[in-house]
Amino acid sequence: MKLITEINESVEYIFEEDEKTGKKNYFIEGVFMQGDIKNRNGRMYPGKVLAKEATRYDKEYIQKNKAYGELGHPQGPTINLERVSHMIKSLKPSGANFIGKAKILDTPYGNIVKNLIDEGAQLGVSSRGMGTIRERGGMQEVQSDFMLSTAADIVADPSAPEAFVNGVMEGVEWVYDAAAKNYRTMLIVDEVKTVGIKSARKLQEQKVAMFEKFLNNL
Repeated sequence: MKLITEINESVEYIFEEDEKTGKKNYFIEGVFMQGDIKNRNGRMYPGKVLAKEATRYDKEYIQKNKAYGELGHPQGPTINLERVSHMIKSLKPSGANFIGKAKILDTPYGNIVKNLIDEGAQLGVSSRGMGTIRERGGMQEVQSDFMLSTAADIVADPSAPEAFVNGVMEGVEWVYDAAAKNYRTMLIVDEVKTVGIKSARKLQEQKVAMFEKFLNNL
């Protein structure tokens, strides 16, 4: 399974005043995920795959106030609570797309986002999930095992090329341990494939070496 991220630029800022406290609340709203279309990363998410996963994500995370997102490009599928900047409040279908709304939180990273918005910064959102990909018809089709980590991380300069995301995040493979319900193994996929090691013991040593190399490059 690969860590899959997609950037969406069309988000709006919404400000709502709390009637009791008079406090201004910040929200972002827009297309968080797109289905049944080849995106600029050469991937296509079947609408039925997104619909199934969005339903699960809504039930298990949004409705339980556990649907967090981070500021920046996280380097794995796990939500880092110390970097949380917002909470996703809704994710609704619109054709093959999904329109999301997220509240910016009063966390250290959330306050950074608020300041950026106040200064007129252009921000985007990036969905993050795990899944396998199949080459089909000149594009990469995301398969039915796709699982969202978050429907939206907040990213800066969304119009810039995603070389860092593709080079680091999609070059990392996480193995989902269903029994333990976590991601237990990480390795650099492309580099391991070129090694050609036959021994299982040597392969494990190579995985450790690749992981250390990855950490040293952070």
